[in-house]
Order: sequence, then structure tokens, then C-alpha cells
Amino acid sequence: MNAPATPSVLFVCVHNAGRSQMAAAFLSHLGGAGVEVRSAGSAPADAVNPAVVEAMREVGVDIAAATPKVLTAEAVRSSDVVVTMGCGDACPVFPGRRYLDWRLADPAGRGVAAVRPIRDEIERRVRGLLAELGVTAGEG
Repeated sequence: MNAPATPSVLFVCVHNAGRSQMAAAFLSHLGGAGVEVRSAGSAPADAVNPAVVEAMREVGVDIAAATPKVLTAEAVRSSDVVVTMGCGDACPVFPGRRYLDWRLADPAGRGVAAVRPIRDEIERRVRGLLAELGVTAGEG
């Protein structure tokens, strides 16, 4: 019997500097080798939001080296699940992919105190997604 394929998830937001970076980091941190993770933006920023980097550091997840990436059709095509976070029509849609739209506040221009509740909600949703995918979450 063949082992089940590793599910792949793509997180997309406009700038790939906040929400999608946090979601990808949590999924990698909690899912480990049980899931393949990507993130991208329809109009990527030059750098990840420093308040997002600090908020993630507070929970033991280091994304200081992360860089925003441009959304490509190939990234979508290579993913089983595509989670959008405000990219609107800029996110290409391909048959056979599962699409989720997570409506979350945008951390752009906000300080760490405002980012924390967004971070915590993203972690909650990522843990739920891991359960749906049948991937055992680590302690994080």
C-alpha cells in the first residue's frame, strides 16, 4: 500500500509580509515534515513587517529571515490547499484545488500589540487546518 502524499498548502495575501508569513510559519512549525508549505503575495512587499517578526518571535517562531515572494500560477497549481487572505481576484483559481478564504485583519502599519490577536487567530486556524489534513500538530 502506498503512503499518503504529503499535503501542500499555499498561503496568499497581497504583500506576503504579514498574515501569509505568519500562517506559513505556524504550519511549518506545527506540521513539520507532515506538510509542504508555501506563501506568496499578489504584490509582494520588500520585507516582512517587523511587528509581525516580533510577534512571532514572542511565541518562539523565528521568521526574521523570511522574504516576501511573488505569487505564481505554478505555486497555486502545485498546492492542494490555497488559503487566501485578502488577495481578491489576483489569486488564480485552478480546478482540483481546495480554496479557503480567511478573513483576517491586515497587520500592515500596526504595532506588535495589534498584531498579537491576528497572530493568535492565525495559529488557531492553522491548528484546525492541520487537523482537517490529518497532520498531527507539534506542541509549538
